[in-house]
Amino acid sequence: MLDTIVLTLSKGMYFINEPDRFEPSARLILDENSSLGGRGYIPAKQNPTKTELKNGFYKPRLTLTNRYNHTGRREASLKIELSLPKLLFGNNFDELTLSDFDPVTTLLKSRLKEMGVMIFTKVLENAPVSAIHYSKNIPLTDGTTPHYLISKIKEANISLSLDINQTDYRNDGHSYKWHSNSYEVAFYDKLKDLEMAEKSEKRAIENDNALQLNLFETFKERKRLEVMRMEVRLNKRQKIGQLFRTLGIQSELTLKNLFNPTIAQQVLLHYLDELESKRLPLFDYKPTSPKSLLADLVINNPNMGIRKTIQLYGLKQAFDSTTPRELRNMFSKYGQRSWYRLIAEAKTIKLPTTRSPLGIVREHLTRFEPLKLVDFQGTMLNNDKYN
Repeated sequence: MLDTIVLTLSKGMYFINEPDRFEPSARLILDENSSLGGRGYIPAKQNPTKTELKNGFYKPRLTLTNRYNHTGRREASLKIELSLPKLLFGNNFDELTLSDFDPVTTLLKSRLKEMGVMIFTKVLENAPVSAIHYSKNIPLTDGTTPHYLISKIKEANISLSLDINQTDYRNDGHSYKWHSNSYEVAFYDKLKDLEMAEKSEKRAIENDNALQLNLFETFKERKRLEVMRMEVRLNKRQKIGQLFRTLGIQSELTLKNLFNPTIAQQVLLHYLDELESKRLPLFDYKPTSPKSLLADLVINNPNMGIRKTIQLYGLKQAFDSTTPRELRNMFSKYGQRSWYRLIAEAKTIKLPTTRSPLGIVREHLTRFEPLKLVDFQGTMLNNDKYN
């Protein structure tokens, strides 16, 4: 469902009645007749403190800046960034449902008022969205670990996509993400991230984890529950619109319209599809021996020549001990064209059907049932059955 959201409000959509709550004070920015000089682009901010988060008090991050409108006139713009489940539940293990929209907007309006920002309910509901993060927590109770799933995700040659700037494989294989200038897709071990945050907030994937560190003791008692999190972070309004056109989603980019589980599901499944399209059949096929691999290549691909058969046989053997990225780097002197051609050929081969290791991720995205920690209390606390 929806997690983090960024709303950008223009003049007239909000009123700041306590400008000194901002640092530096918002007075200078709000005064249109003042001369800012070199301070014209210095933002005024109001963020939750670590003490507030540890005490369970969550509030959005506010940034007030000067922007120039279409007339060339300076205008104070307010950016509101927050995790909606952390606002409502105090954590983002629990996931929102459509029925949570009114409680979320009511609480957000109240929290903004406490921060010295006044906004009408209708304005908040129809506030323009400039960035949005859709996410799903995948509970694993059958012994599967996030580390295993992330290792399978890493096998996808996702870095070969033209719009991907970088991929990161961090925290000893407990997180993997690919990102560009306008969006990011991340998979990570949710409980491991909480553990990292307890040591240092800088080592965690998420921000504001101090709010939910009290859950760490609860999760220490677990035996069979693991949680892998998938997030799609659309960081620019233009990217949101572009993706929605691709998916055939017709919706104005407002808080009320994007607070929608169906849209969240479509976005997450789209990127899972893209991920799995990059994974080769060779990855999931587990022959009983090198000889059976060769036999299956020949039997299932009768029109494939000897040279190509031997090439793909060797590629499978190499993949069993080397990651695609490592292998590509080893062969970098031969040029990208040869590598692309080899990978393209590997995508066309047929092998005995095997279940994708990411099937459990697709299963949860297809059902799209909201995760609630209370549903897993038995898994976390009744540990004697697993001893």
